[in-house]
Amino acid sequence: MGFKFWWVKWTVWEFYPIWLANIPVFGIFVWFALRARNLLFFTNVNPAIPLSGALGESKSAILDLIPKSLLPNTLVVEPGITAAALAQQLEQQGLHFPIVAKPDIGERGFLVQKTMHFDALLQHLQRFPVRFILQEMLQEPIELAVLFHRFPAIAHEKPRFDITSVCIKSFLSVTGDGVQTVRSLMEMDARSAFQILRFEKEHPALLQQVPEKGAVLLLEPIGNHVLGTRFINGNHLIDGALIRAFEPVCNQIPGVLYGRFDLKCASYEALKRGEFKVMELNGVFGEPAHVYDPNFGMLRAYRDFYRHWLILFQLHRAQLRLGVRPTGFWNSLRLFRAYFRYKEMVKGYKTA
Repeated sequence: MGFKFWWVKWTVWEFYPIWLANIPVFGIFVWFALRARNLLFFTNVNPAIPLSGALGESKSAILDLIPKSLLPNTLVVEPGITAAALAQQLEQQGLHFPIVAKPDIGERGFLVQKTMHFDALLQHLQRFPVRFILQEMLQEPIELAVLFHRFPAIAHEKPRFDITSVCIKSFLSVTGDGVQTVRSLMEMDARSAFQILRFEKEHPALLQQVPEKGAVLLLEPIGNHVLGTRFINGNHLIDGALIRAFEPVCNQIPGVLYGRFDLKCASYEALKRGEFKVMELNGVFGEPAHVYDPNFGMLRAYRDFYRHWLILFQLHRAQLRLGVRPTGFWNSLRLFRAYFRYKEMVKGYKTA
């Protein structure tokens, strides 16, 4: 990839390896864990989700908590499904291609794939025989991540609701010049250049295409940062109308006080009217994704990480006042072990 992009990877905060970027965040977490005198203090924030959504949670179980009117057409399929059974279930559900397949347990774009026809979907499900969620590919043009929290009513204190992060997602794409291949166009920018190795494995033919001059070619329809999506700070959208659109929705989700919606909408006006579709709801480890805006800056990002961990700490204390305690150590250990066994199992499928 060359020295230029190596330098970008290790000097631009947005592209830091996860372990490096999260060192200060880990320090923030430890500070609040010491104040709470419990490493698992955050696990009582969302009692409806195992470990409050830290890891290993079932996405389909969380979707079941959300009003059905806000969900895309969705089907959950079990591992080892046959071609005949898959075809029957797709027909019964009225689910048509293109379809997004995502594992019921996963994060950061793990095994998420857009499939255009039945054979490709079946091949993906057979290669990774785990529980999958199949969703219609929503056509709304705007994808956002919206982070909310709500404080329960305690004694004489009124319930409080707020939205603290809105992230606008700009999908990975290139603009053709009628001469250069997709690979050459991708090599011109660090964000897309970092994805070339993945495209060599998954879409080798695409790299050889020569887009027409001025044509914008969408390379990745999945809005995940690790897949090349650019995250843009959308906090200017937070106002009274947005809060009024989301508060009644979030109040209908029992046992979830902190979460981040991944959603699509037709326009920002429609969003503020409550007209949107929710693809996922992440729990306590749903980050304030706006901080990954290239123009936001590292220091401001860690400031906002601190503020969000402070909110989690305050929600933890509010839950304690209501008698809701964090998940016990041994139960948490069991859940962590089950998750890492699952990851090792899927890793074996990927290398097979």
